[in-house]
Amino acid sequence: MELHPSAQRFQDELQRLGTAAVVRQLDSTTRSAADAAAAVGCSVGQIAKSLIFRGQSSGAAILVITSGANRVDEGAVGERIGEAIGRAEAAFVREATGFAIGGVPPLGHAKRLATYFDEDLLGYATIWAAAGTPNAVFEIDPAELLRLCQAIKIRVKL
Repeated sequence: MELHPSAQRFQDELQRLGTAAVVRQLDSTTRSAADAAAAVGCSVGQIAKSLIFRGQSSGAAILVITSGANRVDEGAVGERIGEAIGRAEAAFVREATGFAIGGVPPLGHAKRLATYFDEDLLGYATIWAAAGTPNAVFEIDPAELLRLCQAIKIRVKL
């Protein structure tokens, strides 16, 4: 099956970075963590959600990669990273990442983003993340993803 152009662009980025991870395009949606977990047969906690926030003082896009089992505590994360954060609008997300909400991958964005990685993801042997579209995903070792994203490991919940 030929990949959607956004998923192919992401697959090309994975290859450029030297990882063996492969994008899988599914028939079912992976828009939510529960949908993604059902589609690939893993726990919701193994789904790495890529959430874009806007720094309230800087206006910068901030990426938080979090376990599908966790809800990001925006206040706690803001304290940990030194800037209050708020949810970003769809147009802001697309401009910062080059991808639409529901398919934002954890790397390969239009701009370099400050990236924070949920420490809970490191408790799994493998995790799954979006790969450019609402029905494309890839599986990867969480430590490898942390390294590839050049992210800072944090606790995202209270």
